[in-house]
Amino acid sequence: MRLRKLNVGCFGGGTGLPSLIGGLKRNPWLQVNAVVTMFDSGGSSGQLRDELGVLPPGDVLRCALALARNEGEARRVLLARLPTLEGHARLGGHTGGNLLLSMMERYSGDFLASVDGLRALLGCQGRVWPISVDGASVCAEYTDGHETRGEVEVDDGHRRGHEVRRVWLEPAPAIHPAVREAIGGFDAVMIGPGSFFTSLMPTLLVDGVREALAGVRGPIILVANLLTEGRGMHEFTAAAATRWIEDAIGRPVDVVLFNTGAPSGDVLARYAVEHKRPLALGEMPATAEVVNGAFWTAGIARHDRRKLSYAAWAVLSRAL
Repeated sequence: MRLRKLNVGCFGGGTGLPSLIGGLKRNPWLQVNAVVTMFDSGGSSGQLRDELGVLPPGDVLRCALALARNEGEARRVLLARLPTLEGHARLGGHTGGNLLLSMMERYSGDFLASVDGLRALLGCQGRVWPISVDGASVCAEYTDGHETRGEVEVDDGHRRGHEVRRVWLEPAPAIHPAVREAIGGFDAVMIGPGSFFTSLMPTLLVDGVREALAGVRGPIILVANLLTEGRGMHEFTAAAATRWIEDAIGRPVDVVLFNTGAPSGDVLARYAVEHKRPLALGEMPATAEVVNGAFWTAGIARHDRRKLSYAAWAVLSRAL
């Protein structure tokens, strides 16, 4: 038997993807790549995009921090929000990391170079790839025919009870050539966890991603979310997520990592107030193997990094 380092690409964004890559980075037999959504329209990222004309930095920043050599210290410094100072109101409320990455882009004129600079500064154990550097917004059509535009607005729609029928990016962005080349070298791909229609699907809908993923010889692995995301996703299941992804990428999902653990009733009741409930498995496509595990951390809906990374390694080592 010969051991070799596996090159793994992890697709998504939000708070879910850092949980995955933060655990995987500790495995010396994995080269971790985060392929990150670039279509955030809310909070500090959305404001910087609107005011400075830069790409939204938030998802890239969170992934870089998860891969940092000293993650705890880096998060403490770069996720701190600047106070509002007289004469500098536009800076107030932004995180130091978002401003740093935005300024690096403004002065270099190259977002990919800025990300690599941040990665070097943090001593990241892996790469962070923005899926595209083209400006675009997430758009959705609901089953009642209503359409909306923007990450925040799409999320709000299904929280209010609108079921998503179709999702797309406008104007249509293209995959960055360097990212397309990087995907061609992946041994396997992991998708999720994260907000399904605004963090996971957008990375897969960029022009050229479908063709790039067709060349990945190893497995496509979906990390199923722990919860549904509001009243519009009340009937949503891991099987439904699998079918959405398969339609987007044009190939089967090989493995689904599915949570079978649950927190206390008090924790579930707190999420029930937000119309969120544990994600059901549903009727999975025959081509997808389901790997069950108790991944839920104690008090919040977040995957346990260590358990998730060990489960991922079990699947990857067996398949590759």
